[in-house]
Amino acid sequence: MRLDVDNLACRRSGRRIFAGLTFSVGEGGALAVTGRNGAGKSSLLAILSGRLRPDGGRIAIADVGEASLPECLHVVGHRDGLKSALTAGENLTFARDLLGAPRLVPREALERLGLAHAHDLPVAYLSAGQRRRVALARLLVCARPLWLLDEPTAALDTASQEVLAGLMAEHRAGGGLVIAATHQALGLRDAMELRIDRAGPEQAAAPTDADGEDWL
Repeated sequence: MRLDVDNLACRRSGRRIFAGLTFSVGEGGALAVTGRNGAGKSSLLAILSGRLRPDGGRIAIADVGEASLPECLHVVGHRDGLKSALTAGENLTFARDLLGAPRLVPREALERLGLAHAHDLPVAYLSAGQRRRVALARLLVCARPLWLLDEPTAALDTASQEVLAGLMAEHRAGGGLVIAATHQALGLRDAMELRIDRAGPEQAAAPTDADGEDWL
């Protein structure tokens, strides 16, 4: 799969949020979207997911047959999108049945996130970090090539952040794509950075620190 975005623009409540965003993400690729609060990072993900209509520009996908872009992606946003009265396992079963292309059963997905013990617990009883891990487990119950992640490490401890980095690396190794809006390092090696700021969008290779470690 390849995602091509050309000269994308966004307007909300009559105000231009960004314009001129152009990038491509191909098989096994990753893009970290950075910038100040309110720059339009979440709006970009909303446009890519089909929840928000762009003000201009073009989005195209290649090598996915007859599928449309929404059928090819997973979204994990600021809100976890979980039903508090349902158990963790029931939430994942619902997502698996709704989205199709089943991969792991809910218990296996939760185990990968270190939450196998929460399978039969109502989500209302879980901490913010545990709820976040349940939301991330949706990525594993269905096979979809494009992951759109909005601040995916929110509420996660260091160990869980490392697990997420491993899952993203595994997904990319299988040809999957990751686009993540973030304010902090995600462990996305060899990722491109798309920075959105008042001066306009800038795309560059991932910067490195003085020790040569990947910043993203």
